[in-house]
Amino acid sequence: MNEWVARFFGLGAVGAPLLLLSTFGLATFSDRKLSERTMARLTASCVSYGLFSVVAMFLMMLWTGDREVPVEVGDWVALPAEDFHFRLKFLFDRLSVPFSALTFMLVGVTGAFANRYLHREPGYRRFFLYFAVFLMGMVVAALAGTIETLFIGWELVGLASALLVAFFHERSAPVVNAQRIWTVYRISDAAFLIAALTLHHLSGAGDFAAFTGSGPWPQSETVIAPGQAFGVGLLLLIAAAGKSALVPFSGWLPRAMEGPTPSSAVFYGALSVHLGAYLLLRVSPILNASWLLCACVVAIGAASALFGVVAGRVQTDIKSALAYASLTQVGVITAEIGLGFRYVALIHIIGHACQRSLQLLRAPSLLNDYRLLENALGGPIPHVPGVTEQRLSPETRLRLYRIGIDRGQLDASLDRFVVRPFVRCFRWCDRMERGWTDILAGRRSRPPDHARHRHLDQVVSKATSPPIEEPS
Repeated sequence: MNEWVARFFGLGAVGAPLLLLSTFGLATFSDRKLSERTMARLTASCVSYGLFSVVAMFLMMLWTGDREVPVEVGDWVALPAEDFHFRLKFLFDRLSVPFSALTFMLVGVTGAFANRYLHREPGYRRFFLYFAVFLMGMVVAALAGTIETLFIGWELVGLASALLVAFFHERSAPVVNAQRIWTVYRISDAAFLIAALTLHHLSGAGDFAAFTGSGPWPQSETVIAPGQAFGVGLLLLIAAAGKSALVPFSGWLPRAMEGPTPSSAVFYGALSVHLGAYLLLRVSPILNASWLLCACVVAIGAASALFGVVAGRVQTDIKSALAYASLTQVGVITAEIGLGFRYVALIHIIGHACQRSLQLLRAPSLLNDYRLLENALGGPIPHVPGVTEQRLSPETRLRLYRIGIDRGQLDASLDRFVVRPFVRCFRWCDRMERGWTDILAGRRSRPPDHARHRHLDQVVSKATSPPIEEPS
């Protein structure tokens, strides 16, 4: 393919969301605010042009027979002495083109829905600014040709996700839940960053072709040894589990439903929740190098799917039920990746994202839809006993109910085994610092930090305790 044609369409796909984000960002800091109509038209125009660029690139790839088209922007940071290059590169192939096209389509549909859903809402402009951040992050992550570029998109998606969960910040619960999600994302990001640095050390570059091997996705073979692949792959699996709410990080997914319905649809039903699975697909040659790593991926995916089924069946509100239904499908997709069904997983992602996004957008009209269905059937919807009612004893069903209603105690386990040891460590450091400062100053310097934050701890504990309901 002609280099200039590739750069025109490739940079157009990335430039459209960048232009949208720059326009909304500059308008936020200026005195002249954009009207709702202008913001809606700008969003539709940029999304349409980005989708046109991706489709045009796809048609050009079919025309020329190229299965991979890289678009280089250059090294933004180069440290030859440290053998480190921060290269901005975008890659169009069989994996990135469908995922980026899916991103543009679902963001366009959700943006059109949000334009009416949030009409005259005080946070209308703020929502579309965060929405532009999310679109930019998803497109950069989907088209990333280096692991540094993917990390930029990964961070933008996480930032937009936490900000939109705390969209209704006049209430304490959305803010507390957004902090919880941001904390889980930090764990995921730390694992991702360590894996990226390790891959740089092993291959001398952050280009995917350097450590997943040359050749079109997914037939390429990694040049990393099996033991190294297991260690790096395990870090990437932790990163993917945190971003896609897999076990044991599943507790943040229902909390994310505090945000507006359009953000819930496009983030946790369609795109953001699949970003971890996309990462595993992108590094699938590394998974192929270690059967033990593949077994871990299958185990986490199967456990997440099973947990999503158990917890989802006892939820009492539609958005939480849809959140756990998404978790079930993402778990199945992860298991498919671990079993080596790459194309099946990609098709599963596209189908599930479209269906779940539609269901979440229709969630506010659930009762009306239910009534229309009953009118069409001529009476109440008949109850058909499920497999669990036919095969499981009442005692087993009651145990499963308690696991589901307590959401598997996953948040409590993370608090006990991850959060508390960190907090104790930092409080010990704080005591040591205060002790030495008191000795050197000859007087008491300041009260302990945790004493000043005790009230906040109580608010967090109260807001994060799930309601307990009796079985019906």
